[in-house]
Amino acid sequence: MLTLEERLAVVDAGIADAARAVRRDPGTITRIVVTKFHPPSMIDELYALGVRDIGENRQQELSEKAAIVGEHADLRWHFIGQGQTNKAKAIRAAASVVHSVDRVKIANALDAAGSAKALPLDVLLQVNLTDDPARGGAAPDDLERLAEHVGGCRTLRLRGVMAVAPLDEEPARAFARLSEYADRVRTIAPDATWISAGMTADYPEAIAAGATHLRIGSAITGPRPAHG
Repeated sequence: MLTLEERLAVVDAGIADAARAVRRDPGTITRIVVTKFHPPSMIDELYALGVRDIGENRQQELSEKAAIVGEHADLRWHFIGQGQTNKAKAIRAAASVVHSVDRVKIANALDAAGSAKALPLDVLLQVNLTDDPARGGAAPDDLERLAEHVGGCRTLRLRGVMAVAPLDEEPARAFARLSEYADRVRTIAPDATWISAGMTADYPEAIAAGATHLRIGSAITGPRPAHG
């Protein structure tokens, strides 16, 4: 079985190969390691290997890990799960970036949790690439309205878009749509150039579609521990 260092090296080599295949500079792509259910000690190990971007799906786990590994001041914590308005203050206190803003209410809650004196919080608009309204993400038809609203939130900084490829569709097709949605958001916020897409199984397709941020879990961390 490969070590954590070896798995990280394999994924980074794969990212570099996928980038060069479409004539992109691998240095323009941010690899986020998702450590869901893994212990804080793994983040210490990852940090020692040069990892600076960590992703978490749940607010409680994000807050706990950020507190435990707080001595690594240059770690960037990415909240990639579905946010709840009553947890916005805790999310904001721990996260450097929130990838999952998909409605006005969560944008308002994150904005209200910020201080005018603090640095703005980087946020991305999560887009639903399926026809199921129960899935996380804003409907594509609502994107411009949501982008305009977030752009008016004084403590938030709109960085771009995020999505998860549907399980029943080729990732390349889904990410091509996301690229189009990113273009639409940039007509409202020209600096919103980030595209958060691609996970363990589909990051090459995401890179080909212009992804700037990849959310990689098990390919690096190994299988998730049993969680009760």
